[in-house]
Parts: sequence; structure tokens; C-alpha cells
Amino acid sequence: MIIRSRAPLRIGFAGGGTDLPSYSNQFGGTVFNATIGMYAYCTIIPTDDNRIKIYAYDNENDLDTESVPYLRIDNDYTLILHKGIYNRIVKDYNNGKPLSFVMSTSNDAPIGSGLGTSSTMVVAILECYNRWLGLGLNDYQKAKLAYEIEREDLQLAGGKQDHYAAVFGGFNLMEFKTDGSVIVNSLRLDKSRVNELECSILLYYCGTSRKSADIQKKLANNIIKDQVTNTSDKTLITINAMKNLKQFAYDMKDYVLVGDFEGFSNCLKEGWENKKKTSSIVSNNELEEIINYALENGAESVKVSGAGGGGFLILYCKPINRQKLIYAMEKLSGKIYTAKFSKTGVESWVIN
Repeated sequence: MIIRSRAPLRIGFAGGGTDLPSYSNQFGGTVFNATIGMYAYCTIIPTDDNRIKIYAYDNENDLDTESVPYLRIDNDYTLILHKGIYNRIVKDYNNGKPLSFVMSTSNDAPIGSGLGTSSTMVVAILECYNRWLGLGLNDYQKAKLAYEIEREDLQLAGGKQDHYAAVFGGFNLMEFKTDGSVIVNSLRLDKSRVNELECSILLYYCGTSRKSADIQKKLANNIIKDQVTNTSDKTLITINAMKNLKQFAYDMKDYVLVGDFEGFSNCLKEGWENKKKTSSIVSNNELEEIINYALENGAESVKVSGAGGGGFLILYCKPINRQKLIYAMEKLSGKIYTAKFSKTGVESWVIN
């Protein structure tokens, strides 16, 4: 028996950062995002040899050890997600009894690139266990458990939106309440709206290597820590910017529903300007040069998807300027992607 799963990555249109508990637990957060046709994948093959074998092709790490109830997490955090999920599953769902299997994981985007890769991988791995062991978790339970493992058990910095996006899929307005609860409002968009967005949005990855992805991941973590500090210290410029970002999430949702794409673009632009006010390291000279270049070559608005500092940029353009913008961005050192939206969230299946 082979169990496979895949969970979609997401792009954040508005409200990113307000899903951090340091903010949402005080003021409530709101995010508008959508999943795309890029995925985190997991395969589990159950075995009876009392071994645990893990091959993580997304970060080029592997593990081969005897089946034990708890996998020790090393100081270098090697396979921290895989180990943390295994430990929680065995403890809470398998009566502390070790499992024996071969697992492999991969990702369509570099870790730390701003598309929610790490959290989406947690969801993909968790869904494989859910299918294999028949845990019967519903969507909210999957997302909540994935969040708890990554943010609470493993103490990795970040918010909540990525886990819920990967589980639910599609276009969603997510509300993060002060009591810690989450409400996912799924949008039923007219096909013409989705088509127009796919014709108008491009993704540009600033990094070119695994090294640049590692650097971006560390930078994103520093940005998140900076935002947490600014929120805790009630830095006025950060608090006001977060308030604006939250409102932009509601506004952008309305613009998409009625087909006001000029309003959508302006909201994207204003969102980026406010995002930069949440931390002094959200942007940098290199990033601003790329953004200005895109704006000079057909883009109407640009923002970073994720914490900031680099990774994937969301480029919005008029469809008539789409090819011109693609040709221009291909001259840079990064990589340009077209945007295809995913309607469904995490999925799993069995091959006998």
C-alpha cells in the first residue's frame, strides 16, 4: 500500500501579518489569500521492518533509524517538521506505539519563498498520516493541529493563514479571532473573475539557488520576530499599518467579488506600502529595484507574498501587457511563473 498526499501553496493578497498571534490575539486579524497550482507532496509506504526512513527532497535531508516512539530533534533542526509531526501523531493518535514506514516529501517551490511552503508541507504530511491511520480529522481539525505542531510544539515563527489555506484551498477570507479561533470564509467566484486574475497575475521568484532560499527563510523569520516585537511594544506605526492591512483584506475580497480589478490593483499597491511599515527589514534596495523595474515594464502593482525581504513577488498587470512583462522579467536573474489557482485544498489517496 502507498499513501500519497498533496497540499496547495498559497499567495497572500492582503492582511498578511495580522494572522500572527501577537497581533490577532489582541486586535483580531483578517487575511485574503488564494491557493495556486503549486504543491507540497508526501508519500508514505508502511513497512514491517521496524525502521523509519525519511527522504526530504525539498531540503536534501534523509533519515534512517529504528522505529522509536520519539524522534529526537537535533540542534541544526534537520527534518524538524517531519520529526515533530511524527512525535505528535504517535503520542496523541497511536497510543505511544512507534510506526514503521518509508516517507518521501518534495515541494514545487523553495522553502522560505513566501508561498507558505513549510506550513503547507506540515499539512501534506499530516494528511498522509490521517489517511493511513484513519484519524478522521475534519478540515478545521487538520489546520488547527498543523498550526499547533509547527508553532507551539516546534516553536517555529509564523502565523496561522498558511495551514488553513493549504487545508481549505481556493479563495478565502480568513478571520483570526482574539480568542484564538479561526473562521474561513470561502469565496465562490464567477469563473470569469478567476480567468481575469489568472491573465493579470504573474509570480516572480527573486532567488536563484538553494543558498538564496536559505537566506530568505532566515530573513523572513527575522521580519516576523521584528513584527512581533513592534506589536508587543505597541509601536504606533506598526499597529496602524496592521489595521490598514486588515481592512485591505475585506476591501480586496469585495473588489474580486464584483470584478473591480482596478480597485484590486490599487489595494495590492497600498497593501505593500503598509506592509513595509510593519518592519524596517520587509524591503531592501535590491527588492525595490526589481519592483520598480516591473512597474516600468507593464506591471500596475507589485507586492511580496509572505513575510517580505524577497522570495516570490505578486505582479499585477493588464492582460494586454502580460507578455511584455514576462519578456522583461525573463531578462533578470530570477524566474517568472504564471498564476493558476487551485480550487481544492489538501488531498490524499491510496495506491494498492
